[in-house]
Amino acid sequence: MRTLTLRGGARVAVVAAQWYDAFGVVTSGRVQLELRDGEPGPVLGRDAGFWLRGTGVRALRNPGRRTARVRVVTPGPEPSHASQHPRTPATEGWRSGMNCMDDTQVVAGPAAGPTSHTHRTARLAGTGSLATLAAMAATTLGAALAQAVGVDFEVPDGGERIPLSGFAVVTGFFSVVGIVIAAALLRWSAHPAKRFVWTAVSLTALSWVPPLLSGADAATITALIGLHLVPATVMIPALARSLRTLHR
Repeated sequence: MRTLTLRGGARVAVVAAQWYDAFGVVTSGRVQLELRDGEPGPVLGRDAGFWLRGTGVRALRNPGRRTARVRVVTPGPEPSHASQHPRTPATEGWRSGMNCMDDTQVVAGPAAGPTSHTHRTARLAGTGSLATLAAMAATTLGAALAQAVGVDFEVPDGGERIPLSGFAVVTGFFSVVGIVIAAALLRWSAHPAKRFVWTAVSLTALSWVPPLLSGADAATITALIGLHLVPATVMIPALARSLRTLHR
């Protein structure tokens, strides 16, 4: 019998030969089962029991900040099982520890590499920063082209024209907001990519309201709506793709 301790954000891979016939019970915190295709599985709370054989689960993950503990018991292998799963130094060490009745502990901290929350957030921020620069450049170029064909970007309220630098600043600001939303979803959501796409598309649609209510001419309104779509088409796919990769 063994107690597996998962600190916040920790992940432990499930090796079939090691977890064969293992039965686990969550004694504290929450544990999420990570499926074979990388998609997040169900989140198990306290007193939930589970078998891992034949389930397609490839890892156990602690989705929260509070330490989670799993009591794991593995019975001795039956003869037929032993022939199917030959003993190796790795599996023998695991089974000998699991079959003894001493209550030993295995402590897993936040996984190193891509599964570390800090590292994943840094990678997401890096991807978002590059996408932000691309979105700012594309939006400013689009505004310059619109001006070249006669769009004046004059807003009746105050009678001022929107300068090209204004498009870059606004695009950069809201792109950073998008990165922050993506980072929060990566930390707390079980489906960060799907939630982010839904949220970002909804916010993009809401961003069309101010141009429609501005009282500007039709050409300016159309151009502004189009320029809201430009950064969205850059930022949303880039961040959603990064979230899918980092959440695996």
